[in-house]
Amino acid sequence: MRQALDLAAAAAADGDVPVGAVVVDAAGTVIGTGRNTRERDADPTGHAEVVALREAATALGSWRLEGCTLVVTLEPCTMCAGAVVASRVSRLVFGPFDDKAGAVGSLWDVVRDRRLNHRPEVVSGVLAEESSALLREFFASHR
Repeated sequence: MRQALDLAAAAAADGDVPVGAVVVDAAGTVIGTGRNTRERDADPTGHAEVVALREAATALGSWRLEGCTLVVTLEPCTMCAGAVVASRVSRLVFGPFDDKAGAVGSLWDVVRDRRLNHRPEVVSGVLAEESSALLREFFASHR
């Protein structure tokens, strides 16, 4: 999560919402990293989770990320929660819940929806205060 927080800070420095993500394989090796790049790249899908999942899939040579863990500094949105399910990530770890757009328990719970074909283990609240502080500072400076 510390590496994801560093990536989130880098996103903020580029004017993007400070969210960072890291994918680790079953051995604990980092195989994908990402940070929000929507503003920098003018890409609506440039969310940290999607960027990290793409990099991890490239590293493995497969879209199936079974046995991998996605660590992200904020509860994923609906797009990113869908990408978690589609990629078959085994575990999702995130910081604070996102009451405005969260799709892992706040507004929706996409990753635990029994109608879908995959449901990862979920761990929430990891270094939540540190991530929340980054977000508060970012939005305070953009108001």
